[in-house]
Amino acid sequence: MRIWFNKTFSTIGAVFTNLRQSVPAGEVTLICTHTHLTAAAFLAADESHLEPAELTGQAYVEWCVDFCHQHNINLFWPGKEAALISKYHVLFQAIGVQVLSVADYHTLTLLHDKAEFYADLRPAVNNRDEFDNAVAKLSAKHEKLCVKPAVSVFGLGFRVLDTQRDSITQLLKGVEYQIPLQELRQGMNNTPEFATLLVMEHLGGPEWSVDCAGRHGELICAVQRKKSPLAGHGQTIDNNVDIQGMVTRLTAHYRLNGLFNIQFKEGVNGPSLLEINPRPSGGFGMACLSGANLAYIALQGIKGRAVQPPVIRYGLRVTEINTPVVLQEL
Repeated sequence: MRIWFNKTFSTIGAVFTNLRQSVPAGEVTLICTHTHLTAAAFLAADESHLEPAELTGQAYVEWCVDFCHQHNINLFWPGKEAALISKYHVLFQAIGVQVLSVADYHTLTLLHDKAEFYADLRPAVNNRDEFDNAVAKLSAKHEKLCVKPAVSVFGLGFRVLDTQRDSITQLLKGVEYQIPLQELRQGMNNTPEFATLLVMEHLGGPEWSVDCAGRHGELICAVQRKKSPLAGHGQTIDNNVDIQGMVTRLTAHYRLNGLFNIQFKEGVNGPSLLEINPRPSGGFGMACLSGANLAYIALQGIKGRAVQPPVIRYGLRVTEINTPVVLQEL
């Protein structure tokens, strides 16, 4: 089987590694494309090709169809333009190519925009007046608040609102992921309208990242990684019953498929949903150390085969280490 992964995050290398560990040699060929010649994902692929950086939208979909035809692709696992590609399965099916979409177009669009996903649960603001109103409303209910962009990855832009210290104090004390409330408001004076920002309760408890393999709404396997609040102390493979139940229900509700990630954080009322990522997470490789080869499980699900539930090693503490590599020789 020839499987093509188009441009996506470098963490896809962990998916390649886990597929190779479980599939007999020669049974699967992993093809990767990217707009940069030095993409880290190329190091783990069997075949690598450059894709045109300037193409987006419908033109990119047409290029993908042509690429599948030229390279005899059997399964297309899209990253770039995944939502749009989910609308055009018929174009790929016409040339005998199966497309793995995590969800349908509407759902993928919803999951990529956190403001739409949260709807009325967490106020979305675009100017200072809306921000002030949201802070006033939520401060009456919650001790700490935080903000984050509606569209972001890897937690970029997340900040806890600090009502006590200014930025120089934060800098000198090495405070991370916080921003002075008044200085943020002052900055908004210079930007009357800005991209959608979410204002919400800051959940101060533990965080879980759950890596999942599903099949059109059926949760085949989920591995919970409970993150340590202390840097450098790794993560623990956990088995929280409440979280397992929420993951099962969310998978069914959104008819999630393939590999995806769901994140939770604990507040005063227990674990709360943070977000659903329709792709493998950055910690995917750590989850597979639990004994569950999620990439292989997802592939078996795609093929319509029965999957034997893996024995997950709960309580296992895991981490990742950096490995230096050569991307290119000049």
